[in-house]
Amino acid sequence: MLFLENAALEDFSGKHYLEDSCGLVWLNNVDMKNPNAVVVGLAPTKFTFPSLNEAFRLLLGGAKLIAIHKGRYYRQKDGLSLGPGPFVEALEYAADVKSQVVGKPERAFFLTALASIDDSLTPQQAIMIGDDVRDDVLGAINAGMHAILVKTGKYCEGDELKIPEASRNCVESFVEAVDLIEKNLVK
Repeated sequence: MLFLENAALEDFSGKHYLEDSCGLVWLNNVDMKNPNAVVVGLAPTKFTFPSLNEAFRLLLGGAKLIAIHKGRYYRQKDGLSLGPGPFVEALEYAADVKSQVVGKPERAFFLTALASIDDSLTPQQAIMIGDDVRDDVLGAINAGMHAILVKTGKYCEGDELKIPEASRNCVESFVEAVDLIEKNLVK
């Protein structure tokens, strides 16, 4: 069972998908009658009571809960909106299960991303630029990378104070982040 917007399914290139009566997406090679996992990503139009209840029941039946990430929120034109994290947490709580997170802020995610660029790179040679203090910046720091918080997107006033002083890099824009890197001033 996939909680993903249809546009996100492009990552499953070559796969076909179907939409069920709850608006949930299923890959055609997944047993729709007996799925063995609930996969949660950013899916604002899919988080309905019927779909969450169906996921809850699957989890009670032994399905695994997999979170693409547990982002708490994201920014839309009209302000901050709930990300998938609160829904993952709700399913964890209700079904008394723990999710497996495969994306940010997990250390393995950052190390896999780095290795996909160049196997010879070490985390200390990498710099993450992001607007999410928890998932981007602290996730990268916990993976051994440098990080720069930009005050754009979902940045909230005071987020930089959540970064340890020894690793704190905060700038107004992506351009300023690049300048910081070029001047070799990243902590």
